[in-house]
Amino acid sequence: MFIEQPPEFVRKLYPGAIWRMDPNEKAVYLTFDDGPIPEVTPWVLELLDKHNIKATFFMVGDNIRKHPDIYQMVVDGGHRIGNHTFNHIRGFEYLSDNYLANTDKANEVMKTDLFRPPHGHMRWGQYFTLKRHYKIVMWDLVTRDYSKKLRGPQVLANVMRYARNGSIITFHDSLKSWNNGNLQYALPRALDFLKEEGYEFKLL
Repeated sequence: MFIEQPPEFVRKLYPGAIWRMDPNEKAVYLTFDDGPIPEVTPWVLELLDKHNIKATFFMVGDNIRKHPDIYQMVVDGGHRIGNHTFNHIRGFEYLSDNYLANTDKANEVMKTDLFRPPHGHMRWGQYFTLKRHYKIVMWDLVTRDYSKKLRGPQVLANVMRYARNGSIITFHDSLKSWNNGNLQYALPRALDFLKEEGYEFKLL
């Protein structure tokens, strides 16, 4: 649960970051990290389109550079774009100036006011600087679809157990979540489950 639904003390590490939307509203907010990836992102877009769902894609700038056509597919589909740095780097492993420069480089190709740090962490100095320019979006439920230790039914079980009003739900349109089969198994079933539970899908 520590990873899937971060406890309150973790959320307080980044005051003002968005972890969950309105808890009184029967709605969830789908997000996807690490794309665009040609083997994965178009499949995700087709599934979302089938369900008439819009989502937010936190993209890696270098992936946009390599796959601009896939990036444009996401934009043309009416989905939102968020900054996930240019090289998917960990804030703790970089000097703030270098981390911020990497984030700025990513934003040159995506022009967004949303940011999510790769791996869900960054130095406080990085956070407070970025907070002046972006809405920092974390998550209320991370599915762990990327995990080699979990299989598709376990990823789906995370959604079924932890989804609640206002949840920001994180999947990954990445090769990690694709190559282990977790995304293909869990995402369609998660969408069906959330609909059956009466959740509305909203865009950040």
